[in-house]
Amino acid sequence: MRLIGLVLRLLFYGVVVRLVVLFVLGLNVRHRERLPLKGPAIIAANHNSHLDAMVLATLLPLRLLPRIRPVAAADYFLRGGLRSWFATEVVGIVPIRRQRTQPDEDLLAPVQAALERAEILIFFPEGTRGDPEQLGEFKSGLARLAERCPDVPVIPVFMHGLGKALPRGDWVLVPFFLDVFVGMPMRFAGDRAAFMADYRARMDALRADGSFAPWD
Repeated sequence: MRLIGLVLRLLFYGVVVRLVVLFVLGLNVRHRERLPLKGPAIIAANHNSHLDAMVLATLLPLRLLPRIRPVAAADYFLRGGLRSWFATEVVGIVPIRRQRTQPDEDLLAPVQAALERAEILIFFPEGTRGDPEQLGEFKSGLARLAERCPDVPVIPVFMHGLGKALPRGDWVLVPFFLDVFVGMPMRFAGDRAAFMADYRARMDALRADGSFAPWD
């Protein structure tokens, strides 16, 4: 079953998602060379659409697909049956709980284990999909993960357009050109608050590079 999942993952990302991104939506990537070519690494991006992780995965070489792991909410994607199998085996998510079931539960354990396996995580510090084309509040999970794995590079990525192409609550894809801005890798330097402030500043700078019209 795992081999079938890997084959389907290759077809899903390498054919279906790439065709949608390139021919239905259109894509411009600035500083693609800053994306990781091996793991462990964390791609930390804003989150406006179900398509976010899929688009990010297509920016990396196909040979890396077995190691590309979007971090996603277990309570949303692991509801049993075909949905759970597709999420874990084809999309390749690392499921994490958003709330502890026990006081001593380590919510970050699954993603830390993925980094220890030299995988590339797609991580959304906002925690959930926000309003279309708006940067929400970044939660401290990214800093806590970076603190545990200080040698792992964190690459800030700002995406624009997916909040219009397929915003939260919609299931009809609207053709809209996508822009992706990749920042310089950053590493944890000893202070969570300073790390998150630096990440926010980098994301704001990436967004400013686009000079986008206000979303209405």
